[in-house]
Amino acid sequence: MKYKATIGIECHVQLSTKTKLFAGVDNDAREAEANTLISPLCVGLPGTLPVLNEKALELAIRAGIALNAKIAEYSKFDRKHYFYPDLPLGYQITQYDEPTILSGVVEAPLPSGGSVKVRVHHAHLEADAGKSTHPVGKNYSLVDLNRAGTPLIEIVSEPDMHTAEEAKAYARELYLLMKYAGVSDVNLFYGNMRFDVNVSVSATDELGTRTETKNINSFRAVEKVVEYEIARQIKELEAGNNIDQETRGWDDNAQKTFPQRSKENAHDYRYFPDPDLPPVVISSEVVEKERALMPTMPALLRTKFSELSIDSAKVEALLEEPTIAHELENIIDAHDINTAKMIANWYSGEIARLVGEEEITWDQVIGASARLIDLVAMIDGGLLSTTAAKDILKDLISSEKSAKEIAEEKDLMQVSDSGELEMIIMQVISENQKAANDIKAGEMKAIGFLVGQVMKASGGKANPGVVQDLLRQSLGL
Repeated sequence: MKYKATIGIECHVQLSTKTKLFAGVDNDAREAEANTLISPLCVGLPGTLPVLNEKALELAIRAGIALNAKIAEYSKFDRKHYFYPDLPLGYQITQYDEPTILSGVVEAPLPSGGSVKVRVHHAHLEADAGKSTHPVGKNYSLVDLNRAGTPLIEIVSEPDMHTAEEAKAYARELYLLMKYAGVSDVNLFYGNMRFDVNVSVSATDELGTRTETKNINSFRAVEKVVEYEIARQIKELEAGNNIDQETRGWDDNAQKTFPQRSKENAHDYRYFPDPDLPPVVISSEVVEKERALMPTMPALLRTKFSELSIDSAKVEALLEEPTIAHELENIIDAHDINTAKMIANWYSGEIARLVGEEEITWDQVIGASARLIDLVAMIDGGLLSTTAAKDILKDLISSEKSAKEIAEEKDLMQVSDSGELEMIIMQVISENQKAANDIKAGEMKAIGFLVGQVMKASGGKANPGVVQDLLRQSLGL
């Protein structure tokens, strides 16, 4: 029997504000001691009132623009009721039926080719809950309320994905969009972006019963959750069993999902408008002001980078660092394609390696842009080989010295002087008469051998192009 999988993703993005969504408390809980970043509102003390963080609303607008979504002129906040130890208010402040970000669309490239277009149903602002921990071997749990009230947007997709590859690609594209828009630092390790993955399978055109696997914090895990759930649900259906609508967790070590609780429906949360918060009204002028401040986004950068004829894997690597991607964009606009392509290859190759090994920083790379352009000019002018240029990248980026100064210090400048090279060539020809005769007889492969001998005799400093021309002249070709 043929089954069709259907996938939707709810993505929680922590906004990069200095303070929480409704309280003037530090929003960065990454290294903070438990329960030190809290206010009376965070712990649910009676009589406390929320006040909306204007910066969070600004970032939500930017997120909506990045999602190609409509921004609601009128939106409101609601109370979502449920009872967990890490939710001292007894409800979450969120947006239910009138969110700030309305329908949009995200198109994500697929590694196998083509792309997947995923509609965004909406995205809403909400305050995060705290965090419960369960010490191993203990019979109690601990609650840390540092994250209580942290500003989030939840991006809710339509069920437009049908493979694990599509789900992974969409998750990564959301990551890039939020990063480029300056909405969040999207640090997956610290949970600043988390994915809830909904999967159903069906043998008909009707959607099957879905499961929701929560709090996934890597693109690979998104992919593996989808693969596992599709296989598990098909196996259950083939055995004649029903699929339970439930919330599941992900065991990364075992690479499988596990049941947590039955899935609630909207009526279980008893939503109603929050009486302590006024509606939000956003004018079109405010939206257009934010739109004008948006940088070049990944889709357009991919188009620009395609001019360089570099493979898609390198393009995606370049997009991981927005400052580097935008610097390359500037180089494409201001210089020739050859210069931009060579620098793009350095960015995604040797320079990325040096940054990964913490020998240089991306900020230093940006500061060295003019010197990198000069380095390409030296290669084009025959003053330096591409191998020698690669050898001086670290020193060029980490110091204020010019490419020429470093190349001269390291004795890497190419010899292009015909007089000096002619002497070496004559010596090489005299020592390799058979190869010379073969070339004169039409065996042109042998010329590569002689070029190699000249390079060896010059200590690798000879310009190969000049050497080949002089060899041809010397052999009367």
